[in-house]
Formats: sequence, structure tokens, C-alpha cells
Amino acid sequence: MDKTELRKLIAIWFEEDIRDGDHTSLCCIPPDKEGCQQVLIKAEGVLAGVEVAKEVINYFDPELRMEQLLKDGDAVKPGDIAFRVYGKELSLLQVERTMLNIMQRMSGIATTTHTYQSLIADTGCHVLDTRKTTPGLRYLEKEAVRIGGGMNHRIGLFDMILLKDNHIDFAGGVTAALTGARDYCRRKDLDLRIEVETRNTREIEEALGTGIPDRLMLDNFTPEQTREAVRLIRGWKSDKYVEIESSGNIRLDTIRAYAETGVDFVSVGALTHSFKSLDMSFKAVKL
Repeated sequence: MDKTELRKLIAIWFEEDIRDGDHTSLCCIPPDKEGCQQVLIKAEGVLAGVEVAKEVINYFDPELRMEQLLKDGDAVKPGDIAFRVYGKELSLLQVERTMLNIMQRMSGIATTTHTYQSLIADTGCHVLDTRKTTPGLRYLEKEAVRIGGGMNHRIGLFDMILLKDNHIDFAGGVTAALTGARDYCRRKDLDLRIEVETRNTREIEEALGTGIPDRLMLDNFTPEQTREAVRLIRGWKSDKYVEIESSGNIRLDTIRAYAETGVDFVSVGALTHSFKSLDMSFKAVKL
């Protein structure tokens, strides 16, 4: 994520949390007293958010000093220390919750992603995220997916065309939606990949017949239906390789079955909407 954009977010986070002052700390901590706090890991998982934490700390008080012990993507366990921060105790106390909120959230997403991807690591299939993210935190949540070993789908509505069921129904069918997308890109001189959601074999055949899509999404297919769909798509006579993505209520207990059908990608909304934050704390250390 661009650091300028990240700093805009950080400013919003501190305005939300501190406003006219951290009165709890101000009432009992001398303004010039210095100390140290460390990020203590309290659960197994994948660490994420260290680089963001650096920006949070530096934004709030450039005189704070970080001693980094672990990095984004490291496997962690209870008792591990991610890093220590030295400086004014008032600053340490005021960055604590904002920094931990981001790190816990990103680490939870990275851990969840790693769990899903590890189940299909030998299949050649990749786990994708979705747009089911927290408003304002999408870039960070998608970065956490990447840190956890997953791959990012489109960032938003601007960097890829994904024709879903409502687009298709409003446009008047698969062919109308796809030709509209192709013509729009040509007219606007846009180099965007085009993906279309399909709900049955008829829509798959119709989409393939246009020769337009770069990727087909198989929405809410069972593993058995997915396997048949993969045979159909791979057997279609075309010079163009069409990627295949499975989507729709795919869980930890079913992802392997989907990956083994031969699809290229499995998209999982749960990576960013149903994860559990990784437990950690920012504890004072006696110097």
C-alpha cells in the first residue's frame, strides 16, 4: 500500500482513538519518562502487520525506536516477541491499541489464509480473497492474505471486470454481458481482464462460445459438478487458455475436494470476513 495513503488512514485511526488527548495516560505518566514495551505473541499463527506497525509508530512519534525480532510472514507461537519499542511512555501507551488492532487483524487473516492454502498446497490451485473486506481496510486485509500465502483477486471495481449474476440478468444474458464488456474495453482503451460468473452448464457453454472471458467462475457448484465443468472447459476447442475459479460457500472441510477437480483458483470470502484475530499484547518491559 502506498505510504501516503497509509498515513492518511493512520491519521483517521488516531483521531478516532485520541481526539483531544489520552487523559488516562496524561493524568499519571510524566511527560518525559522513557520506557519499553514489547509485542508478545499469545497464540500460534502467521505474523502480519509489522511493516504497518512501523508506520503507525513513526507517524505518532518519530523518536520511538523499534527493535525488530520477527517479520511479516513468520510462523509464531505463544511466548514469541515480535519487536520491542523504546521511547516516551506516553507515546508507547497511545500507539498501543491502534497498532495492536491492525496487527491482530492482519495476523488473523494471514493465519486463516495459510490454513486454507496449506490444505491444497500440492494441487497447483491457489486460494483467492474477495471484496468482502472491511471498508477502509481493504488494502491491508488483502496484503495480509498475500502474507499468509494466498493470492489477491481484484482490488476493487476498477482493476478487473467481473460479470456476476446480477450483471448478467440486468444485461440480458451471458452473451450480452460479455460482448458489452469487450466493447466497453475497446471503446475506453482499457486493458482489463474479463471474468464471468456461470451458474450452470448452459451458461458455461454460452460464455465459451463468445471467446471473450479470461476466467470462468463456477458459482455454488458441488465438487462433482465442478469436475464435470472442468472437463467441459478443458475440452473446449480454443486457442485461449481460460482460467477456472470455484466460488461459493467453500469451507475448510470442502476446499480440498474443489482443488482436486483441476480448477486454477478457489475464492474464499471467509479469509477476510470470518477470521479470528491473532491474540497478542503490547506489554511494558523493565529496563
